Amino acid sequence: MDIEVDIQEEDMEGSWTLLSWLASCVMVFGGALPYVPQYQEIQRSSNTEGFSTRVCLLLLIANILRIFFWIGKQFELTLLLQSVVMIITMLAMLHLCCNIQQANRVSTNQHHFTDLDLRYFWSWSAFEDYLLFCFAFTVLCAFLTLLLLDSVLFVEGLGSLALLFEAMLGVPQLLQNFQNHSTRGMSVKMVLLWTAGDIFKTTYFVMNHSPSQFWVCGAVQILIDMAILLQVLFYDQDIGVKLG
Repeated sequence: MDIEVDIQEEDMEGSWTLLSWLASCVMVFGGALPYVPQYQEIQRSSNTEGFSTRVCLLLLIANILRIFFWIGKQFELTLLLQSVVMIITMLAMLHLCCNIQQANRVSTNQHHFTDLDLRYFWSWSAFEDYLLFCFAFTVLCAFLTLLLLDSVLFVEGLGSLALLFEAMLGVPQLLQNFQNHSTRGMSVKMVLLWTAGDIFKTTYFVMNHSPSQFWVCGAVQILIDMAILLQVLFYDQDIGVKLG
């Protein structure tokens, strides 16, 4: 009997290890997957108007900050790898958008990061300008982290700031729906996938005892997702058509 119990415990332990590994893989690559069809659509249509590069800005800042948060407070390696994957994904999206915009540009006016003109912030003409911004922001974060690494308040604030940027990604869509009094043109499928992903992510954070900033961020994202879904019902759009 003892041998059978040991075998069952080993099987359960092996199954749990496999599930944990699969969950980690979903966490690392799952956040980047929604951008694959968007990347393909931009390539197909040679048009970037349907995609806001401000999404890339928020995610780049959030994930660069999260990497430095990891340096100050080492949590799961999975979340560090997730940040690296998201940064690469956002840079790939920016590279494609810059190439398409350059090909379609009629005006000869050029705007660069080194102009230091806030009117054209994040509307630069070349991909290299976005890389330069990321480099400058990374150097600034590295300097401050090196200087204040022993400060618990700074490290915790770094994590909170990173997750605040990430948590706010749904807010522009929420405000746009409110201003238009309509959700026309918004994919309900997309918001449902956001909601499912945020629920999975928050559950993962709680089960793995991640720093509190992570599950609080996930909870805020779920609330924003639900608010957007309530807008769909409130503005009485044809949900069947939108889901189709």
